[in-house]
Amino acid sequence: MNCLEAKGSDAATTMGTEAAVYAAEASDNNDLLERILPATVSDYVVLVGAHIDAGPNYRFASRQLLLLGAMLDFSDSTSRKVASAFVQDLLHRPLDHEVDDEGNKVIIGDGINLGGDKEWAGAVSSLAKKVHAAAGEFEKVFLAVVEELATPCRERTADFMQWMHSLAVTGLLLENAKSLYWLQGKAIEPIELLQSLLLPGAKHAHLDVQRVAIRCLGLFGLLEKKPSEELLKQLRLSFAKGPAPVSIMACKALIDLAMWHGPQEVDRVIGLDHSSNFQGDKMAVDLVDFSKADDNLNVELLDLLYAGFDRNNWGDVETEENETVQAALGEGFAKILLLSENYPSIPAALHPLHLAKLVKLYFSNETKDLQRLKQCLSVFFEHYPSLSANHKKHLSKAFILVMRSMWPGIYGNAGGSAVVVSNMRKRAVQASRFMLQMMQAPLYAKPTENGGENCSTQPTETVDGSLQPSFECSDEGLGIRIAAEVASFTTKKTPAERSYVSALCRILDLLHFRVSEQGAIKLMRKLLNRVAGNVSTEKDLVKELKQMAERLKSVDKQPEEELLEDQAKLILGKLEVDINLDVDSPAAMPQTPAPPQSTRPSRTRRQARHEDSSDEEASPTTVAQTAPRTIGSRSQRASKTAALTKMTANVAARIVEIDDEEEEGSEMTSEEDSDDSVHCAE
Repeated sequence: MNCLEAKGSDAATTMGTEAAVYAAEASDNNDLLERILPATVSDYVVLVGAHIDAGPNYRFASRQLLLLGAMLDFSDSTSRKVASAFVQDLLHRPLDHEVDDEGNKVIIGDGINLGGDKEWAGAVSSLAKKVHAAAGEFEKVFLAVVEELATPCRERTADFMQWMHSLAVTGLLLENAKSLYWLQGKAIEPIELLQSLLLPGAKHAHLDVQRVAIRCLGLFGLLEKKPSEELLKQLRLSFAKGPAPVSIMACKALIDLAMWHGPQEVDRVIGLDHSSNFQGDKMAVDLVDFSKADDNLNVELLDLLYAGFDRNNWGDVETEENETVQAALGEGFAKILLLSENYPSIPAALHPLHLAKLVKLYFSNETKDLQRLKQCLSVFFEHYPSLSANHKKHLSKAFILVMRSMWPGIYGNAGGSAVVVSNMRKRAVQASRFMLQMMQAPLYAKPTENGGENCSTQPTETVDGSLQPSFECSDEGLGIRIAAEVASFTTKKTPAERSYVSALCRILDLLHFRVSEQGAIKLMRKLLNRVAGNVSTEKDLVKELKQMAERLKSVDKQPEEELLEDQAKLILGKLEVDINLDVDSPAAMPQTPAPPQSTRPSRTRRQARHEDSSDEEASPTTVAQTAPRTIGSRSQRASKTAALTKMTANVAARIVEIDDEEEEGSEMTSEEDSDDSVHCAE
């Protein structure tokens, strides 16, 4: 007891000392700020204005001063009035621009945010929210500025810079507003803002005006309880028909709306009903023809976005961040898949298709320079398989889809030169090992749930404190899928098919089958015989498959008992694998193929040909050469040896003489034999 009291006293003393240190540090920081910041708000405004007027070289200092302004006290009406006028000046300040050699104005910055910089816009909004902290006051001030800036735009007399300025302020308002409720009854109503500024801006001829207007449309849709039909149609049209920078912005807006409102609600607004697909009836992605203007309105949103992965003619315009439409789509689908449990309206059969596309995108040679996408997908793949057993089930289904789409020369995939084909095969093998690593990653523990999550009707098991999902979500299901894929090929295969099957078989050898999954083990043993029979000409593969068969037999509790047909169909049905087990199913593993025998004539036969020149020596020589091949008994070999010792000396001398002649001409003989061997092989 005394020991516990002593420890408690020491802990209290330590915490008290730390609190004193932190308090002293905070006091020092406050004193430093007191010495740095001006004494009054008016002096602060003058200081920041001087830095802003000094030009872009002082932009960083100006932004830091704006951020420090949020720490000032604006409770005094005079100070708040001065600060409000300063905020108005910041919002009305024209965008920075330059004039090129041809007299055209060029915006400095990203062309989207106020001041051309996201950090600058954030600093302005933080100061404005501190100055106008009352409920609805922030929205009132901003809408008054927007109404003033948008007047020439609504009258169609504004140039592109005025459009971008008014849309930048609007975007800053929509980004910080809590709901459309606070925008109602102000200088400009939300519906008027949408119809007179945002939608016309999305149809503007200038590319940068379209980009910032599309961004504002996305933000406006997030504030709506139900996205408006006209807004969604414009975003879909901009994604399908716009140039690459506009399509990227529309893609991001559509994905945000789908994640916020749900894909089902977003499609229902434009007249598409998900009721037929809610139970997972939909098995494939609808095709999209981007050349038709109105065709994309009849396609569900996720199908439209998915079709963008395979479109190549997005345009050659590069964005500031070196983004592409495929990169934006990759990030969007990664977010949706990671939170897939929040979107039950998405058919389960589409998850493997989306996941396979992300894996292929990650290993594509075209995305090697897109570092932002690489980092995003890397984080996604690290967490996706461990979050849910259902995710592993989707990954198992996506494995074959990825291999089919990446391997050259099969399923309609293009090939190329030997170097190109070799590189494509290497990337496919890397992708297969990568997916296997994800399949074998452990599930995250969920302490608030009992037994963890289940991906099928079979409960998950807990072994050694870790979650054990059913065979559909583990190596057993993946192994059966791979075996069925290999067995689908005929014995006579093209070189591309042989290399593909070989790569799949080498993945099989890396799988682990658990003792608890006896049904999957017995089914795999049966499929393994067909797999080995399909690659029976490859010695190394057959050897590896035999070793795997022995391992499976060792974990089979009843190795002599056959798997019932109904049990096999049940397992294949859960995996959604279609294979006929009764067709050409060998009962055992094939024999390891023997190495090809050399066709080079033996030296003893050449010796026999020389001895045939003498009739009186032919008979004993022939006996000597054929005896080892025709007589198997040891007693017969002994009697024949005794007979050979009685041969005449001149015959033995003749044999030695022939051997010497053959050694002298061995080089020519070997060359001739080599040629004969080549001809035989041909």
